[in-house]
Amino acid sequence: MVQICTNFQNLTSSTSMPSLTVMLDIIQRANAICDRGVTLDSKLLMQNHISKVDETCFYHVRQFMFDLMLLLNSLVFSRLDYCNAILASLPRSTIAPLQWVQNAAARLFACDHITATLKDRHSLPIEWQIVFKLCVPMHLVHTR
Repeated sequence: MVQICTNFQNLTSSTSMPSLTVMLDIIQRANAICDRGVTLDSKLLMQNHISKVDETCFYHVRQFMFDLMLLLNSLVFSRLDYCNAILASLPRSTIAPLQWVQNAAARLFACDHITATLKDRHSLPIEWQIVFKLCVPMHLVHTR
């Protein structure tokens, strides 16, 4: 395999033929060829291949992150928010495991600190969510 690549490199660098005739078929010279997902350029620098792999992988990472965020919102954050008003006046130590879950979910997307991530998704800490859920109806009752 190494010998073939070496001969290929020597052949492409030493000749400037625009095409090659084999029997009656004319094979045009190409700057790059792709076979089984691997792109080889004429100097075997692999820049085209690396660029294509990079582009494809980042596309899938972005798609995965989007899908993961949808899953986290639908499975984790909505579950943490569901009926959490019944947890009012419980000690902080009792609610702490729910906060740990929220922090762990936010940590999947945190670049620097999870507080910034939670702020970006407009999410309050669990204890504050409970207070907010109780305050909004009371505010509506008193302002009407």
